[in-house]
Amino acid sequence: MRSLQSLFCGDLFKVMKIVRKFFRWATVLFFSSTILAVITYRFIPVYLTPLMVIRCFQQVGEGSGMKLHHHWVPMEEISEHMPVAVMTSEDQRFLLHHGFDYNAIEKAAKRNIRSGKSKLGASTISQQTAKNVFLWPGRSWIRKGFEVYFTALIELMWSKQRIMEVYLNSIEMGDGIYGIDAVAEYHFGTTASALTRSDCALIAATLPNPRVFNSQKPGAYIRQRQHRIEQDMKFIPAFPEEGRDVNPHTVSGGVYKRK
Repeated sequence: MRSLQSLFCGDLFKVMKIVRKFFRWATVLFFSSTILAVITYRFIPVYLTPLMVIRCFQQVGEGSGMKLHHHWVPMEEISEHMPVAVMTSEDQRFLLHHGFDYNAIEKAAKRNIRSGKSKLGASTISQQTAKNVFLWPGRSWIRKGFEVYFTALIELMWSKQRIMEVYLNSIEMGDGIYGIDAVAEYHFGTTASALTRSDCALIAATLPNPRVFNSQKPGAYIRQRQHRIEQDMKFIPAFPEEGRDVNPHTVSGGVYKRK
């Protein structure tokens, strides 16, 4: 009887040792591969994202045909108004925070508690970029945890200019349309560099749900948002070039003027 117990305990110990070794190597592989991916995308264009692949499969499943319009363009070939417009619409403190806007998170949490719902978020441009480039769409706590991890990595390893460049090139702008140059072509008949201040405000106005709100055929609600964004853009500074600080002289008030 003792020999059987000893044999069982010995086998169990071996199994536990193998399991621990597996998890140790899996952890090393995860961190090394994700850090390498973030470092790589610091320097090379992001031509394809998980969301693009998922949408293509969804389109095939729906029988609507695969549509994927995406052109990578460097920041120098994007209208100077575009980053200002998306900061106004999505993340006004983008140039001040380090990936997470805790003030916005606190306000969103209070509003959600008062309304009894959990729909209002406070996702920053950094978080959206991490989600778009490295993760899948969804609201699970697991995916949210990965989003926090990747957001911290890109804030640590990328500049704000690189985060904005990747964001503007990877964000979903319509049905099968990804990135600012693609939406400029298919909705405005121009290029990313030729978009006007008003065009940029209109595109930013659709970002709560660009598959529902169409910048090519905006309704009254989107026109109202466009007008408000265009008015509020004066409180957001001109987007600084790589290596340069925020210039408070390019705003007429707001948090950047007080900085």
